[in-house]
Amino acid sequence: MNWKSQFPDTKAIIGMIHVPALPGTPQSKFSMNEILDIVLQEAKLYEDMLLDCIMIENMHDVPYLNKSVGPEVIAYMSVIGYRIKQEISIPCGMQILAAANNEALAASLAAGFNFIRVEGFVFGHVADEGYIDSCAGELLRYRRQIGAEHISIFTDIKKKHSAHAITSDVSIEETAKAAEFFLSDGVIITGNATGKEANISDVKNVRNVTTLPILIGSGITAENLDQYWDYADGFIIGSYFKEDGIWWKPVSNDRVNKVMRRVKYLSNNTHPSPVK
Repeated sequence: MNWKSQFPDTKAIIGMIHVPALPGTPQSKFSMNEILDIVLQEAKLYEDMLLDCIMIENMHDVPYLNKSVGPEVIAYMSVIGYRIKQEISIPCGMQILAAANNEALAASLAAGFNFIRVEGFVFGHVADEGYIDSCAGELLRYRRQIGAEHISIFTDIKKKHSAHAITSDVSIEETAKAAEFFLSDGVIITGNATGKEANISDVKNVRNVTTLPILIGSGITAENLDQYWDYADGFIIGSYFKEDGIWWKPVSNDRVNKVMRRVKYLSNNTHPSPVK
């Protein structure tokens, strides 16, 4: 998916679907048919409410494995993705935690998805799952090998839920430039944890050093969207769209509507006003 061709005149709002715990994981409680019912309902809701994209992620599969998941997870995510693509027409993306990037690419190819979200693309960091090493060389060769070059790779830089002490002398700007040099299709900037907003200075600084699309990957709300609007190309929203702003609760129509009203206003006005 070429971002600028897909969204030449708009900022993309990407709704995150947190797939219920998959069968075989510690918190699993739903059958595959029940999981499909839940994710298809959310996907259709997001499309009906005029979001630009959706993403699916196996966030309920805690504790996460490190850079590898079983074949059953790849199979489940492939089937879930394929069913979603049969029901909605907007672009779709996938992440498989934690850092199971080859697996996400394979599942996305099978499902007909448009992009994946990747952690550990350049440099390395210590996450709660353990050490995550860089994967750009391996991942892009694998993408070529399986004929998936039409699937974009959007990469987290200085990722949330991670310690970056080992790269403390490497700025987020240098990390973004490294991602661009290693052929990332776009970079994702987050806060320190799920639901925490990104540092606006980081976003501005990255905007100054790369021509890649910039996505904000955590902490976006109807109230703070304004400050990022001029510097980012897309917004991945999960927690805020849920009841009470809690990621594991059902989607709140009111919260989605509030964001989409703000998006419409910002798209039509150069000088935003306070959120009402």
